[in-house]
Amino acid sequence: MEYVSAVSVPQPRAVTAPDAPGSRRSLAAGLLLGAAGATVVLLSSGQTWAEGRASVGGGFLPLSAEGQDVTGLPAALAVVGLAALVAVFAVRGAGRLVVAGLLALSGLGAGLSACLGAVDRAALDEKAAQTTGDTQATIDALSHTVWPYVTAVGGLLILLAGLLALRYGKRWPTMSGRYERDGTPRPRRASRTAPDPDRPEDLWKALDRGEDPTREV
Repeated sequence: MEYVSAVSVPQPRAVTAPDAPGSRRSLAAGLLLGAAGATVVLLSSGQTWAEGRASVGGGFLPLSAEGQDVTGLPAALAVVGLAALVAVFAVRGAGRLVVAGLLALSGLGAGLSACLGAVDRAALDEKAAQTTGDTQATIDALSHTVWPYVTAVGGLLILLAGLLALRYGKRWPTMSGRYERDGTPRPRRASRTAPDPDRPEDLWKALDRGEDPTREV
């Protein structure tokens, strides 16, 4: 008769092992997308978004407007997105989901505001009024460059980083995790040897440490 051993054989952990490479990939992708998206938004917001000309004394004056003149929202949201990207690693649990959601919303807002800026003419009309001194002056031959759409792409990258943080962020490490105690008792330091009474420098060092040099170990 054969006897079956009662000792259970350890089974391979099929869930934890595959998660480690996946979490590392999602972490790297989230950091890359968020940082790249914010950089694209900040750089492209300083480029020329719109061009036109204003009528001045029977002639025309060429004018242009940068992204910051059209709308400062994409750049501001990119800064918020960068802060949220860093904050994702400083919180955990529900707080991480909230910060990840803020990251995603920052990218979405930056992209939408950039798309709206691609058809905006208010910034150039205002510049025409200031340049000509005529509050009724408007821009003729208005055209927009590709930079608003580049900014929108940067916002999309930030949005993707936020979605990755929402989906996989719970597996990502926390910056403060290494500094938290896990509840295990700390090992006691090895006891110091008693100072040699024949060596005055040992006695002074013991006094500096707050120890009684006359106490026997």
